[in-house]
Amino acid sequence: MVSMSQGVGIKVVRALQHLQARRAYSPHNRFLEGPFAPLPTEHTSTELVVQGEIPAELNGVLARIGPNPRRVDNPATYHWFMGDGMVHGLRLENGRAVWYRNRYVGSDAVRAERGLPPAPGPRRGIAETVNTNIIGHAGRLWALVEAGAYPVALDGELNTEKFGLFNSTLNRGFTAHPHLDPASGELHAICYDGFEHNRVRYLVITPDGQVRREVSIPVRHGPMMHDCAITASQMVVLDLPVTFSVKEALTGGALPYKWNPRHQARVGLLPREGEASDMCWYSVDPCFVFHTCNAYDTPEGDVVLDVVVHERMFDGPRLAGPDAHGVTFERWRLRKGHTQVERQVISRETQEFPRFDERRTGLPYRYAYAVGIDLENPQPNAVICHDLDGGTTTRHVYGERWMSGEVVFVPKHAKAAENEGWLLSYVHNLDNSPSHVVILDAQKLGSAPQAVIELPVRVPLGFHGNWIADA
Repeated sequence: MVSMSQGVGIKVVRALQHLQARRAYSPHNRFLEGPFAPLPTEHTSTELVVQGEIPAELNGVLARIGPNPRRVDNPATYHWFMGDGMVHGLRLENGRAVWYRNRYVGSDAVRAERGLPPAPGPRRGIAETVNTNIIGHAGRLWALVEAGAYPVALDGELNTEKFGLFNSTLNRGFTAHPHLDPASGELHAICYDGFEHNRVRYLVITPDGQVRREVSIPVRHGPMMHDCAITASQMVVLDLPVTFSVKEALTGGALPYKWNPRHQARVGLLPREGEASDMCWYSVDPCFVFHTCNAYDTPEGDVVLDVVVHERMFDGPRLAGPDAHGVTFERWRLRKGHTQVERQVISRETQEFPRFDERRTGLPYRYAYAVGIDLENPQPNAVICHDLDGGTTTRHVYGERWMSGEVVFVPKHAKAAENEGWLLSYVHNLDNSPSHVVILDAQKLGSAPQAVIELPVRVPLGFHGNWIADA
C-alpha cells in the first residue's frame, strides 16, 4: 500500500497508460469501445492506493476474467464472447493490498507471440480461447470456458501452467459454471460440446481433480447450456431454445448459436447419483437463462430454482450480445408429480450475475445479490440485495461514473450468519479511467464502502470471478 500523497504520482502514470491504451485500438464495434475496450498490455503493481480499511480476514486473491482480444482484424465481425481470455487478480493479505496483476490465458497463439512453447496438456482440436470464469479447485486456479474446450490451470500469480480436465486424463471439455457442493467438496457440472449436438454430459469432479461420475443426457439441436444448478439431491438441467445454428457457422458467424423457436424449452431434474433414464422433465415457456442463483429441495419433494430470465436471446443481429430487454429475476418451482414449471417474478428490475452465500449451495437460503446491468448502453449501476424471505430489496449505488461487475460474497468468518460478510467486485469507471475494487459490508448497503482499492489500469467489462481464499 502507498499513501495518498504517493498516489498522486501514480495516477499521473496511469493517465498516460490510459491514453496509450485508447490509441492502441480504432474499433467500430461496441464491444471493442469504451468500457469494453481491450487492455493492450499486461501489468503488475505492488503500489496500490487504498481508501478505507481492508478487512484483515481477507487473505487470498479476488480473480476476474473476461475477453481481451490481442488484435481484431475485422471489428465489424468481432463477437464479445470470442475474445482472448485475460485474468485480473488482486491479492489481499492481513489488511493489505499486496499486488494487482493481469495476464493473458496462455493459449498457443498468445505464447507463440512471446516466443514460448505451447503450455503442457492436451487439446481438443477446437478453439482454445478460455475467457469466461475462474475458480479455485484441487490446489490450483482454473480458467474456464464452455462448449468443449479444456480448463486451463494457473499458478498463484496468474501464469498459465497447463491445459486439461483438472487432474483427470478423460478426453472431455468442461463448462464455465460448475457448482461446488460445500459438503463434499465436489464440483458438479453440465457440459455441452460444440461438436456433439445430440447429448450433454453431467460430470462430477472430486476435490483432488478426478472425474467421479459421467452421465450422458440425450438432447436435440445442440443447446447452449451456460449454467446449471444443484440441490442436495438433484442436478438441474436447463434445456432452453438457444441452439447451434448451422447457418451461422457456414456464413461466418463468430458465435454459431441462435434463438430457435422450434426447440422445446424444458428443465430437467437428474438425481445426483442417477442415470439419464431417471430424469424428470418440466416444460417452461420459451425463454433463456444465462445464470442461476441457487436451488434447493423442499420437504414436499419439490425443487425451487432461482434464475435471471431473458425473454429472448440471440434473436437479432448477428453480433448482438446479451441484451437488457425483458429481464426478470424469478423463482421457478418444479413440483413433484407435475410436468410444468411454475414461475414467480421476484423482481422486474434489470439485473444479472446473481450470487449468494455459497455455503448455502443446494440448500434453502434467504439473500441473493445481483447487479443492475445494461450492456447495450453501459451506465452507472447498483448492487441489489434481495431478501427472499422478507420480500424487500436494498441497494448500493457505486457512483455517477461507476459500474460494478459481478459481486462476490465472502463470509466474515467460518461461523458467520448468512449475509454477514463482504461483497467484493471490480468496479469500472465509465469515463475509461482506471478501475477500482470495492469492498462493501453486506449488512450496510448504502453506507460508505469498507474499502476502495485503486487499480493501476482500466479493467474492461467482462464476465465472472471469484474470491479464492488461501488454503
